[in-house]
Amino acid sequence: MVTPTRVLIVDDSAVVRGLLVRALQTCPDVEISGTAMHGEAALNQLQRQPADIVVLDIEMPVMDGLTALPRILRAFPQTRVIVASSSTYEGAETTVKALALGAAGCIAKPSKASVTDSIQHVATELLPLVQALRLPKAASPEQKPREPAACVSAGRGRSRPDVVVIGTSTGGPNALSKLLAAIPAEFDLPILIVQHMPPLFTPLLARHLAQDSRRPCQEAIDGGPIERGHIYLAPGDYHLTVNKRGNRMVTELNQNSPEHFCRPSVNPLFRSAAEWYGPRLLAVMLTGMGEDGLEGTQEVVSRKGYVIAQDEATSVVWGMPGALVRHGLANEVLPLERIAGAICQLSLAR
Repeated sequence: MVTPTRVLIVDDSAVVRGLLVRALQTCPDVEISGTAMHGEAALNQLQRQPADIVVLDIEMPVMDGLTALPRILRAFPQTRVIVASSSTYEGAETTVKALALGAAGCIAKPSKASVTDSIQHVATELLPLVQALRLPKAASPEQKPREPAACVSAGRGRSRPDVVVIGTSTGGPNALSKLLAAIPAEFDLPILIVQHMPPLFTPLLARHLAQDSRRPCQEAIDGGPIERGHIYLAPGDYHLTVNKRGNRMVTELNQNSPEHFCRPSVNPLFRSAAEWYGPRLLAVMLTGMGEDGLEGTQEVVSRKGYVIAQDEATSVVWGMPGALVRHGLANEVLPLERIAGAICQLSLAR
């Protein structure tokens, strides 16, 4: 018998709580463990009855979501938090903050549409996320790297990379914040990132990552030069690729069809970077739902690039990095806290 996934719903609106409950009731093996009107009530509820997932509003009286979120994660580290946000600029800004603080994902709050439409809209966004987050983690996952090597020897016999490309999705903003903050200021390779995120959110994420990494971070532009020491983030709704124009490498954007239902997708970035950089490419796959990036990583491997995948234990969802491991594409499978060190060590290779 499958153990139900317990979900706590936290929102000051009784209407929204009701819509979320009805949407989740359509999902098999999900149990509503309770509801709460604000963050303080949620913490009290979790003390009495733990939940696997918390759906958390941001703007609430008594204790708002941004205050409650880190307290929930500290007190209940196994609990995953999904934030519900409005579609306004202010809502996007607070949502990006919540994701960087450790929220596993976000959904748009129900609109003023009909009840049926609102339930359908919430279910379409929320249920896949709940299903992905409730997948059990293996106690001792078998994670075999393509070229077994300890981190201490990762840079030996390798070409020094000229660029780092990173792909991520669910849980990515927090993982990116931690990873980039751990890379020392003297590291000067350009870093290009695809994070699955809508257009309203990506400029805010770029600004947040610039603060955490202490280096320039911006949304990539079409035809913009790739400069050393800079970070480039794929804008929402655009695929990011790299190309050579004249004697310099540039970023390019397009709105070709989504891949794996994603635009931006990791695949176009990894494929184009593999084409131009070959063995001097370092590709990193962080936490994320689905298998976006698998085909792109196959191209990286075929052109002798180096691949690091985040391990299952530190991933919010081990979909994207797990796909690489299952297909034998990862040179190293590392916990998040060791990836920055591996990147730096590879950058010192000769």
